[in-house]
Amino acid sequence: MDAPIHGLDDAPELIAIVGPTAVGKSAYALSLAPQVNGEIVSADSRHVYRRMDIGTNKPTPAERQRVPHHLLDLREPDEPFSLAEYLELAWAAIADIRRRGKMPLLVGGTGQYVRAILRGWQVPPVPPNPALRDYWTRYAQTHGHEALFAELCRRDPDAGRMIDPRNVRRVVRALEVIESTGQRWSALRRSNQPALRTKVIYLNLPRETLYARADARILDMIKAGWLDETAALLDFFAQRGMDADAALRLPAMSALGYREMAMVVLGRLELDQAIEAIKRATRRFIRAQDVWFRRDAGSPASFPSPPATEHRL
Repeated sequence: MDAPIHGLDDAPELIAIVGPTAVGKSAYALSLAPQVNGEIVSADSRHVYRRMDIGTNKPTPAERQRVPHHLLDLREPDEPFSLAEYLELAWAAIADIRRRGKMPLLVGGTGQYVRAILRGWQVPPVPPNPALRDYWTRYAQTHGHEALFAELCRRDPDAGRMIDPRNVRRVVRALEVIESTGQRWSALRRSNQPALRTKVIYLNLPRETLYARADARILDMIKAGWLDETAALLDFFAQRGMDADAALRLPAMSALGYREMAMVVLGRLELDQAIEAIKRATRRFIRAQDVWFRRDAGSPASFPSPPATEHRL
């Protein structure tokens, strides 16, 4: 089944395909790309990490052969990767694709990456400050993410309107930037509307259908070797001199399900318990994504439906 092309008569120069996890963004993009002579630019903050293929549902080698993909496997999972770096690489990829006469398809579920491209954010690079990051991470663990977010809002109310309070990693990073630079996080985010004509395709499905697809995908990833992949990750971190508890605090390991899978590997959690925890976390994530993307894409009723379930989720 090919993805239908609706509303493309306005000759966009960039197509963004967004929506909640498990809705079928990758399948839709793979179907649409040949019709528009397109290449895919990932907008997934976990696809930048190597060694994390199964649990992040990263495009397979066969899919990458079928349609060129950009911004995959850029860093080891213990290496930092910032929004500023993402924007630099994403705009370079978009420019390269367009220079070759092809259509860039921005595809992914990381709302901040998508919004930063669509709204033309310019983010000055601020080097990571491990001491500050560790302090605010521990603050969240001790006082809760609500208290962490309240601290951000006190220091930078505009940032509080831009960052999801449940995204602890983003809130920690904003506080880290504020203390590192002495400036408000929001003031550093200059926005220039991109010159590209952009078509946003927002895919969505009934909530219960999404939940069922997400549940099925979790089981499929476990069958595909997610536990073994996680065990190999922990071995990789150990070889780099990092114990399991330190590894679990890495941003890469905040990807849905990896901490639970690691707890199973470490013998601290039963697999059935981990599966249920991942299902609950995924459903929360789906709800948060839906709210986020509606702000940028409007009502999903005016956009195409995702591919049928026989396609990749």
